[in-house]
Amino acid sequence: MIRQFWDAAAATAAFFFCAAAFAADPNLCVACHGDGGNSTNPAVPSIAGQPRQFLATSLFMFREGFRKDPQMTPMAEKLTNPELNELAQHFASQKLAPPRHQASAENALAGPALAKKFNCTQCHGPQLLGQQQMPRLAGQQYEYLKAQLRAFKAGKRGEMDGNMSAAAQALSDQDIEVLADYLAGLAG
Repeated sequence: MIRQFWDAAAATAAFFFCAAAFAADPNLCVACHGDGGNSTNPAVPSIAGQPRQFLATSLFMFREGFRKDPQMTPMAEKLTNPELNELAQHFASQKLAPPRHQASAENALAGPALAKKFNCTQCHGPQLLGQQQMPRLAGQQYEYLKAQLRAFKAGKRGEMDGNMSAAAQALSDQDIEVLADYLAGLAG
């Protein structure tokens, strides 16, 4: 009976040791985010070529519970600060694949004016490639962009400073559709 207890305890300890040891393995990320961080799932963001600081901050927010997601939260909660930075550096250095989405001609024309009107380039950079803690929007997944903009507008998307939730309040449903279509079609 005692031996069974120790065997079970050793197996449990080994499981948690292995889980912690592999928490920062980028190969775990590709199951959802795609090869090299280039997602093929419309609901999952591409993380290749994102700014390192944005990626590290996002992982930190998932780990600390400021952002919640049924897949990301359990993955991030095991990460140490050095592991967050290691994963962020890895995916920031990956080459972004060309966008798979092609914006409608109408939205490709209307998108730049909307991006300017709503000050997207003020934080995300003139080419919408992201900078520091701000994500690259250009070439991001269309469905993901729509979902995030809607969540910001509804106040359901965690963020550090509230700027995106405030900015999204002025967006109409049509604005969200046009911006997401335009942004998803931009080359990164």
